[in-house]
Amino acid sequence: MKGPTPQKLLHFVDRRLCLKKYLRAPGDGRVSPRIPARAMLWAMLVCLVLREPALHAVERMVRSRARRGLGVARSFGDDALAYFLERLSPEATRVALAEVAKRAKRNKAFDDCRMIGLALDGTGAGSCKENPCSLCHPVRDAEKNVVGYVHHFCMVTVVGPPGLTLPVDVEPYGPGDCEYNAGQRLVARAAVNLGPRFADFVVVDGEFATAPFLHAAGNAGLHVVARLKDNLPELSAAAQARFVGMRPKRVMTVDGDRVELWDADDFDPWEALRWTTVRVLRYRQHKPDGTVVEAYWLTDFPVKQIGSATLYAFAKSRWRAIENQGFNVGKGYHGMEHIPHHHENALLCWWLLVAFALTIERLYRVRYLRRGTHPALAAIDLVLALWLALACRCPRDTS
Repeated sequence: MKGPTPQKLLHFVDRRLCLKKYLRAPGDGRVSPRIPARAMLWAMLVCLVLREPALHAVERMVRSRARRGLGVARSFGDDALAYFLERLSPEATRVALAEVAKRAKRNKAFDDCRMIGLALDGTGAGSCKENPCSLCHPVRDAEKNVVGYVHHFCMVTVVGPPGLTLPVDVEPYGPGDCEYNAGQRLVARAAVNLGPRFADFVVVDGEFATAPFLHAAGNAGLHVVARLKDNLPELSAAAQARFVGMRPKRVMTVDGDRVELWDADDFDPWEALRWTTVRVLRYRQHKPDGTVVEAYWLTDFPVKQIGSATLYAFAKSRWRAIENQGFNVGKGYHGMEHIPHHHENALLCWWLLVAFALTIERLYRVRYLRRGTHPALAAIDLVLALWLALACRCPRDTS
């Protein structure tokens, strides 16, 4: 049939993204497996694209008449999937995700943007009441009593053209761990897996505006665009004293909002920072409803290389790339908050597979299906087309 189908999506993954080898050998740690790893791995990925984020849903799909339409070789149960996730190596998936991003760059998927960036942030996902695993962090009430548990992880995404935000790696917080430590490990690993010249900058929240993180990013060949908050009181106070009362350097309109920009690159670095100077950008965004959003950002980008308007776009890309297209879409539609099997390795691999499903879906929808002059499909339109294709392959049983 014409139009996208799950089997055409599998062909795209095998041939265009060159993931046939990964699907066949994804780091399966099972002993004497009877069910091929490819069947279970692809079943989970395609069901995540179809917004069916539960192992019971995967079991229901592969035991229905839709199995052949999905491109899955045989049926199996949710217990087999849980066993598979427990013993699946996350490193093979991380390497495969990075290879897909590098292949997308070689195929000019990011040619519409001037520079490629990485967006990094942490989030909570997967709440539970009992049976804690090693990744569980206790949630306490006002009286310090443990009332439940929650899991946390950091995610890094590639900041490309609008609509093409590609998650490439996930790092959980371990026992006694925090977002800052997990983020440092994540950026270091992503820089190695993606290669030294893949990205130009990393955009982060104010928690990462510390000398060790900024130095680590610089050693990886990345400029940093970081939110400036009260954790750097001297620099924050100096920027406010400089810009308050000063006329904006530039005023522009972005998506109907009036944006005022202040920019200076001669602020003194704090004692532990090896930078010669610090550049600070202040923006004040006036929305049509009268709301005013103001923020300060610091960076080591030279003014001659990146102008104020481009730096503002880099700063705002963090919300679009990691918060909206990363966490909000992943949690709202693809099961990023779901606990398929309460085991530390199973949870980590699940988060990585959700990231992989988002990457596959976006490259297929925004780049592969968009060849020509027609606009890209909306995400929900692709999901609907895939479901309709399955329905066409499953005629009603009228016997």
